[in-house]
Amino acid sequence: MDVSITLEFLVILFCLLAGARYGGYGLGLIGGVGVLIFTFTFHLQPGKPPIDVLLTIMSVLGCASVLQTAGGLNVMMRTAERVLRRHPNQITLLAPLATWSLTVMCGTGHVVYTMFPIIYDIAIKKGIRPERPMAVASIASQIGICASPVSVAVVSMVAILGKAKGLDHPISLIELLSVGMPATLCGVIVAALWSMRRGKDLDQDPVFQAKLKDPEQKQYIYGESSTLLDKVFPKEAYWATWIFFAAIAAVVLLGAFPSLRPLLGEVGKAKPLSMNLAIQMMMLTAGALILILCKVRPQDIPNGTVFKAGMVAVISIFGVAWMADTVFEAHFELLKNSLAGVVATQPWTYAIVLFIVSKLVNSQAAAIAAIAPIGVSLGVDPKVMIAFLPACYGYFVLPTYASDLACIGFDRSGTTRIGKFVINHSFIIPGLIGVGTGCLVGWLLVEVLF
Repeated sequence: MDVSITLEFLVILFCLLAGARYGGYGLGLIGGVGVLIFTFTFHLQPGKPPIDVLLTIMSVLGCASVLQTAGGLNVMMRTAERVLRRHPNQITLLAPLATWSLTVMCGTGHVVYTMFPIIYDIAIKKGIRPERPMAVASIASQIGICASPVSVAVVSMVAILGKAKGLDHPISLIELLSVGMPATLCGVIVAALWSMRRGKDLDQDPVFQAKLKDPEQKQYIYGESSTLLDKVFPKEAYWATWIFFAAIAAVVLLGAFPSLRPLLGEVGKAKPLSMNLAIQMMMLTAGALILILCKVRPQDIPNGTVFKAGMVAVISIFGVAWMADTVFEAHFELLKNSLAGVVATQPWTYAIVLFIVSKLVNSQAAAIAAIAPIGVSLGVDPKVMIAFLPACYGYFVLPTYASDLACIGFDRSGTTRIGKFVINHSFIIPGLIGVGTGCLVGWLLVEVLF
């Protein structure tokens, strides 16, 4: 039996490593291969895919994708650029705050791509080492996922914690955000403050100064300004933005005040509409209003980066969570008896496992979908799971994620880079500071709030 379990976990590890080579989409597909192996070779009962989580993700994705197509995301990013250009000397602090805020509002870190050339332009024209604001801005855009009421990771966590025991009531979206928002914000601020003095100033950097001696290199480094300020957006883009904000406000209100949700069920046993269904309804309705009122061409929606990234997340979570649940449910009692004591006495081990899995699957949502249900089943204190939510962002450890690679590409000065030993890249220290501070602040907050 022990040999069988070892082989099964080796299969999971192999599928994660093999899938990671092909990105999130490949990860989900190869997760399905794992289910096939467990069922036909080890004769395990297939687990249950997280249908509720997937449906919530798809509803949020549907709304955000229509918003992007309508131009609403560009409206938000232009507002952020206006703030950055008014205070160029504080770009290292303001840039990560801007990318964190955009992610919190939009639910995805992929909005950062348009901000990178703007941040670079402000920094290089002001003589600030671009690595300082750009690397931490990339980190902040991903940490913000843990603070967004419409991110895949947060809505997944709310759904999973709805089944948790150990509290007198299910964890609500508001309770989760009351920890996630300040914790991740503190992480971003501390990482940004550290970044303000990282590396050599440009006028003292011999590598950078050597590049300036070549006229072509100098022209490439300084180039033309990138800006959204001169863009003219149709009025429908503004309508889409306000509709989206209204939907987010409705979700927050329904989460904060369960009495606003209709009571459903038999008389005497009626309960408020579940928050998962409330999110799904609000997001689909907002998406429909934007589609109808804002002159969105339906055929353009699948071409947006938000839609593409979201569908990758859906496939990834489907395969990974199904594979993990298949093995865990088959050996639940054995794993519970073996691991429950360790996690109970050393709760930080949950954060370590979540962090490592996040790196393996390159997705916060997929890591939560794989690990959080196991934590609930093992009886991990829900407060611990909330406190360590920032630990689901561990894929900055190796500079292989799309936003980090894009950040390196947009920094024409070459200061944001991958080091000689790969691990010593521009994102490693800001990432560790941000996640570490977020977990620490999260732990302090749950002690006070719960």
